[in-house]
Amino acid sequence: MEYIIGAILVILTLMIWGYVLKKKHFKEIDRLEGWKLDVMNRPVLDELSKIKQLNMTGETEEMFERWRNEWDTIITVYLPDVEELLFDADEYADKYRFKRSGQVQTKIEEKLKEIEQGIQKILDELNELVGSEEKNRTEIEDLKEVYRTSKKSLLAHRHTYGKAASRLEALLDEVLEVLKEYEESTQNGNYLKARELVLTIKSRLDSLAIKMQLLPQLLIEIQTAIPSQLEELKEGYQEMSAHGYSLGHISFEKEVALLEEKLQVYEGYTENAEVAEVEKGVEEILESINVLYDLLEKEVLARQHIQTSETQLRTEISNLEFESEKLKTETSLVQQNYHLTESEIEAQRKIEKQVAQLSKRFQLLELKLKEGSMALSVLSDDMKEVESIVSEMKEQQQSYSDKLHALRKDELEARSTLTELKKKMAEIGRLISKSNVPGLPEQYKAFITEAKESLEDAAVKLEESPLDMASVQIYLEKAVKMVTRLNDFTRVIIEQMYLAEKLIQYGNRYRSRYPAVAEALRGAEEKFRNYEYEAALEEAGTAIEKVEPGTLKRLEAGQAEVFS
Repeated sequence: MEYIIGAILVILTLMIWGYVLKKKHFKEIDRLEGWKLDVMNRPVLDELSKIKQLNMTGETEEMFERWRNEWDTIITVYLPDVEELLFDADEYADKYRFKRSGQVQTKIEEKLKEIEQGIQKILDELNELVGSEEKNRTEIEDLKEVYRTSKKSLLAHRHTYGKAASRLEALLDEVLEVLKEYEESTQNGNYLKARELVLTIKSRLDSLAIKMQLLPQLLIEIQTAIPSQLEELKEGYQEMSAHGYSLGHISFEKEVALLEEKLQVYEGYTENAEVAEVEKGVEEILESINVLYDLLEKEVLARQHIQTSETQLRTEISNLEFESEKLKTETSLVQQNYHLTESEIEAQRKIEKQVAQLSKRFQLLELKLKEGSMALSVLSDDMKEVESIVSEMKEQQQSYSDKLHALRKDELEARSTLTELKKKMAEIGRLISKSNVPGLPEQYKAFITEAKESLEDAAVKLEESPLDMASVQIYLEKAVKMVTRLNDFTRVIIEQMYLAEKLIQYGNRYRSRYPAVAEALRGAEEKFRNYEYEAALEEAGTAIEKVEPGTLKRLEAGQAEVFS
């Protein structure tokens, strides 16, 4: 029984699954059927009828016949094939041959897409043809007006174009021929070719407009402005040569001759209305002229600089030479009293050598100026470099002089520091005496001895001849360090002595009650008598802190009421 029920359930499941799939395929077939009907009802013939308003000749007639044949093929061949495939797909689905039905549906969709593409191609070509006719009709009148305006302008201003007027007329004639070809193509129904001709006419008229706009100004530049500038350059060159300027390095005459040759070449280009080449050439010539102007101006400015700077520079170099001799003498004198390093001595020799070389270079420069064989711009640049070196040498001499003077200054400061240190040692002695210190620890005595020795060493170094300030500074730094440490140690000793004494006195109140405190205080007193103030302070403080915490801290803070 269970087996039968299971079989029935399987059969029911298969029937339901088959029904669902069949319904799905029928739905897709209906969609394809609707697509086919939509294609069949496209108003392609209505669109094709628009062509009849054009001249039905030439390429228009050929294209119309081709489009109509393609549409007839779609209606009579392609769509019936689709209809037959739809019938097959429906039949396969009805017989539950779903895979085969799906394959046929895929084929139908591919065919319908191809048909759609074919229809779209017809409509695109048709719209292009109709659109070309409309654009041609709209634009050609404007282009004819441009042509007429250009013709009138050429006739009215023919003289401004010079020999190029003939070439411009020829270009206008070429445009007229293309216009005639356009009219002929339009009458023959060749609207796409006519569209190309319209674009050609527009391009040529645009080019012609640019030529007619630029040529008058270019002719003025070539025939008047540039020749005038070249003549002005020649006159300036001759005048400068007459005033003694050396201008051979410019190759002026060669450059001007080359520019004049280029000018003739570009003038020939204007006859053929080749404005792009002429415009570029004129720009290059003007740039070359500006370069020549700049070169001549540079020579004038160079002479002005030389005339205003030569005398002053001669004086400054003479001052450098004097200062160099002065530094040499001063270095010898300083060496008698101070020790100079080899690098410091070499610095003076280097300055002396550089000043001598600079002096010779300036003498050679003056000789070249007298000969007048070199370009002033070159000599001016050389003079500017010499001026820069002079400025550097002044700084070097001043820096070296400051170092020599600093030696004496350093000596005075060292002697002053040594005097201050000796005063400090005396103050330390007075402080010890004033504080009534019972005696001094051995370590402190060693500090005193070491500080005195460092002062003596520094004093000996300061009396040496020649004086080595580098060594003096080393010994002096050591003396400063030792005296400073001694001063700090002195204050510590006095403070420890004072605190230990006060703490022992304060602790006496606990002797009778605390035997341990009494024992510690006896030890602290013994150390105090042996000048071991730090150890005495530590021993007494440790014992008293046990019975009265905070005592040492209060004492260190200077609270007098604790000891009252």
